[in-house]
Amino acid sequence: MIINHVSVGTADVRAVVQFYDAVLGALSIKRTHLIDHVAAAYGEQFEFWVGSPCEHQASAGNGAHVAFQAPDQAAVDAFYRVAIELGAQCEGAPGLRPEYGPTYYAAYVRDLDGNKIEAVVMSA
Repeated sequence: MIINHVSVGTADVRAVVQFYDAVLGALSIKRTHLIDHVAAAYGEQFEFWVGSPCEHQASAGNGAHVAFQAPDQAAVDAFYRVAIELGAQCEGAPGLRPEYGPTYYAAYVRDLDGNKIEAVVMSA
């Protein structure tokens, strides 16, 4: 593994922790760390962090997104449904993305701070 972790900024750690607990929970990804009012981490070997930036002004990266591995298409659908219910913005409803491969099934949303996230599964 060449990446240790990825971090995205948030303006409201408490709200985004509730969001990611539910959204990543739909993919069976659990929160592993919580630093109250500062940051939280998800995942075991590779970590995804959300937290308050040093400058205290979160902004989404232009062209950047983080893709989470889903166990199956139903989990991608649940990720999307939960995210939208919790206030995420749609960036691409669940479905096949043949431009990335014949079995690439994904959904894209923007979290509460505008960070683009994806759930994906490639089934045989």
